[in-house]
Amino acid sequence: MSEVLALGVSHKTAPVELRERLALPAGPSEAFLGDIVAGADVDEAVAISTCNRTEVYLVAADPVAAETAALGMLARRGGIRPTELAPSIYALRNCDAARHLYRVSSGLESMIVGETEVLGQVKRAYEGALAAGSTGPLLNRLFHAAIATGKRVRTETAIGERHLSISSVAVALARDVLGDLADRHVVVLGAGETSELAARALAERGVTTIFVANRRRDRALALASRFGGEAVRLEHLPDELERADIVVAATSSPHPIVTAEELALVMRRRAGRPLLLIDLAVPRDVEAECRGLPGVTLRDIDDLEAVVRRNRSVREAEAEHAVEIVEEEIQVFAGWLGSLDVLPTVSALQAHGRAIAEGVVEENAGRWESASPRDRDRAAAMARAVATRLLHDPTLHLKRRDDGRAHGRIELLRELFGLDDEAAPATAEGEPAEVHPLPRRAESRGR
Repeated sequence: MSEVLALGVSHKTAPVELRERLALPAGPSEAFLGDIVAGADVDEAVAISTCNRTEVYLVAADPVAAETAALGMLARRGGIRPTELAPSIYALRNCDAARHLYRVSSGLESMIVGETEVLGQVKRAYEGALAAGSTGPLLNRLFHAAIATGKRVRTETAIGERHLSISSVAVALARDVLGDLADRHVVVLGAGETSELAARALAERGVTTIFVANRRRDRALALASRFGGEAVRLEHLPDELERADIVVAATSSPHPIVTAEELALVMRRRAGRPLLLIDLAVPRDVEAECRGLPGVTLRDIDDLEAVVRRNRSVREAEAEHAVEIVEEEIQVFAGWLGSLDVLPTVSALQAHGRAIAEGVVEENAGRWESASPRDRDRAAAMARAVATRLLHDPTLHLKRRDDGRAHGRIELLRELFGLDDEAAPATAEGEPAEVHPLPRRAESRGR
């Protein structure tokens, strides 16, 4: 029986120093998914990697083996031992895994509750897995349902009002540190969605931005045109750093863009002018050692938490409504998940009962010397009837699908009756059951 497993780290369980080592941007993510489904332990896989989380959703017949395989692959990617990674990892199964994904899609697990970016990130992660050929019927259903749930939460609640995002909070942080931003010179590293949101938040405060990007040069030019800024290539970054008051870094580079050695040279040319760097990237774009340079104020994604806390109370009531929607949708998914294995489990349970009944009759066949063939047939029928009646109520409970707990009942029943064992014993102790000889029928004695 296949199960769903979610394995990951987030801003709630691991600092950015660990999250960046486990990050799975588009190319490495597809390679990771290809490798994990190529093994014997995992049938389907989708990976989500954002600034706040790296999560892998798996389908496997043996979730313990799948968890071990995925944990080992993540640990190797991060260059650490699995035992060191384990305390920061959360592992969820079946409906708990689905509930977590629904909450992620709805913005309930984000650093900024209700933030608008995460639903698109989940959708792109699923599309990437489709392209990699690592999904299947179960994860297809799960991700379609999770994305639909995220859309429903945004339609039926005000959890996303004010359109708060990591980028807008970063701009609020800059305003807290520097005051009025209108006359500040701002450099944005990158031309992705986070950079666009940062530029929009800055434009609302009268700030024009310089976009620095190489790989997405056309995109940088388009953003610069939209927000009245400029776009330059990465080789001109030192000159832009010399002029900047604020740097917002949000690329998908696997390596730092701004190193401490290079920034130290820039700061000497700035003649003591302070520089604020806000690094929203995971992996980080700015070396952590830059924090110790004179005149440099460096904030990374985890430093935004204080600003986030001030906005959290605004959305708490809407978050409660969002949780209710998630729970409604989870019941639908749980019913579907349970239905996948109801009929096979009912068949396996009935076959298990018949096998026990037939085994008991056969084991005692030699003890009924005086029984006629008809008596033996009646004994076999009686044994089967006892097994059928004994399993009647468990079968009825198993088929109940209106309360969203079918999958849990299936797991419990299969465990209690040993339906997943290769060879279940006929009796509790594995010994032949003792059956006393049948008494002779009265009509036989009278003949």
